[in-house]
Amino acid sequence: MAGPRSRVLVVDDDPSLAEMLGIVLRAEGLEPAFVADGGRAVSAFREVRPDLVLLDLMLPGADGMQICREIRQESLVPIIMLTAKADTVDVVRGLEAGADDYVVKPFKPIELVARIRAQMRRTDTDHP
Repeated sequence: MAGPRSRVLVVDDDPSLAEMLGIVLRAEGLEPAFVADGGRAVSAFREVRPDLVLLDLMLPGADGMQICREIRQESLVPIIMLTAKADTVDVVRGLEAGADDYVVKPFKPIELVARIRAQMRRTDTDHP
């Protein structure tokens, strides 16, 4: 299960959503870091070294699918796509790009937290 210092990198350009996610993640004992520009996402990933990534698809600077592929080339960290794109083809593309889960906006924070915890449990089990 996620410990009190588990870091979550939030890659999303919506400041209201980022603020809400910050409140929710901190309340769950997680440590969020934020980047709004897709062009900075991979470098932020390398700096923050998160335990999980929440990744939007539609970002300024770089496409979320490409960011996902780049992160996946160097890490098996869990990636949850968090996006308004709800078409089945988008979900499939996201999962095939390397995402571990795909959550459509709007979402219920309690469900997102459960998905985050499930991914972190899986990661903790894979690396005892």
